[in-house]
Amino acid sequence: MATRLRWLGHSALHFEHAGINVLIDPFLTGNPKAAAKASDVPADFVLVSHGHGDHVGDTIDIAKRTGATVIANYEIYEWLTKKGLPKVHGMQHGGGFNFPFGRVKFTLAFHGSMLPDGANGGNPCGFLIRFRDGKTVYDAADTGLFGDMKLIGEEGIDLAILPIGDNYTMGPDDAIRAVKMLTPKRVVPIHYDTFDVIKQDAAAWAARVKQETSAIPQVLKPGEWIEMQ
Repeated sequence: MATRLRWLGHSALHFEHAGINVLIDPFLTGNPKAAAKASDVPADFVLVSHGHGDHVGDTIDIAKRTGATVIANYEIYEWLTKKGLPKVHGMQHGGGFNFPFGRVKFTLAFHGSMLPDGANGGNPCGFLIRFRDGKTVYDAADTGLFGDMKLIGEEGIDLAILPIGDNYTMGPDDAIRAVKMLTPKRVVPIHYDTFDVIKQDAAAWAARVKQETSAIPQVLKPGEWIEMQ
């Protein structure tokens, strides 16, 4: 029942757990760093952190093709329901729910969330996921640094997934501070290099993580898998 993770580029993630496929923020079409096509990825569940087009991405097409259940905040839940998706689970910040792959809790995120058509996307969120094998993952999604990351770290994070691109989210310096507050066992950077405005040296950042924190950094190439340990 081991859990593994594949980075699909930008903030798109693919978890595989006990034969269940969980996608997060599947922005593939139009993503110059995408490691897969929306028509090819498997999905039983899709998590959407906020309403921006580079996170909602291909959610609707993937859910229609696969029959996946989409998990999002209540405003996005209503928007997706109006788009014709029959299997959508609405949640809000601080709330958790048990799914077949594990428990998902919505955390704070400091960002925007307007949907691609201008509709209200509610408040953005991150995800605290405790898989059924006991592994705990924190996907911060798009956010700036905030002090309550220290509280999230008290959950015991096996893997933190943090944006480092700057401009729209935390940059490298604040992402280092986030690692220090979260104290995860391992950390993976996301949301960088997709576009020129968020270009970063992920290897240099990983070297700083190694030097300044107790976490083990893992810089993935788009399409690369890692096993949860």
